[in-house]
Amino acid sequence: MTVNGYIYVRPEVVNMLRTFTGQVELVRPAVTRFATSFLTIQRIHKQKNNLRKMFTSPEWSSSKWAKESGGKQVQSIILMISFWRSIIDILKIFGPLVRVLRLVDGEKRLAMGYIYEAMDRAKEVIIKSFNEKEDKYMNVLKIVDKRWESQLHRPLHAAGHYLNPEYFYYNLTIAEDGEIMEDLYKTMQRLIPSHEEQDKIIDQLTLYRNAEGLFGIEFAIRHRKIKSPGKLHNI
Repeated sequence: MTVNGYIYVRPEVVNMLRTFTGQVELVRPAVTRFATSFLTIQRIHKQKNNLRKMFTSPEWSSSKWAKESGGKQVQSIILMISFWRSIIDILKIFGPLVRVLRLVDGEKRLAMGYIYEAMDRAKEVIIKSFNEKEDKYMNVLKIVDKRWESQLHRPLHAAGHYLNPEYFYYNLTIAEDGEIMEDLYKTMQRLIPSHEEQDKIIDQLTLYRNAEGLFGIEFAIRHRKIKSPGKLHNI
């Protein structure tokens, strides 16, 4: 039984909740189910004190719900220290991932050149939030990596990462990353079947890597962190 599931099918309990939260709802709808779950958990965390006050109040104690097994169970959950610790752990994990999904769904930036880096940073944030204790985050990252590989990661993302000057020129390891380079060449072979055109691109990649030619002029250098890759290459 979930806290929300119990409360929101009982109008009287909902009214009591709103009294203690100042009319703030626990459920916060979003575009995706994943985001809705995260925002709802975040809202529950913010209302922790009010929820604990409600389930220890005379209003609750004197209600018929406090005497039912379901009500007792929900009250026990709300007053359980381990429940709130779990909430914090969930927020540590899902917060960075929600930011990645917002990037994918957003329109302000072309996500292709940013999602690879965003996912790496999200995992770094998760690791640091658990004080780099592997037993706390390792199983979670395995699940994240599995979903990343099966649903989000494509060679085109790695190619976009490589061709994003905002990251490429400030992270020397990108050009040495075997996975990124393999995906870059896979993308090139798939999108450009002509060997002649591929050879021209290889020459351009050399210029890009060494910041030579047009890639080394003052204008291009100045706009590395200003323009998104797609817009910069189209100028």
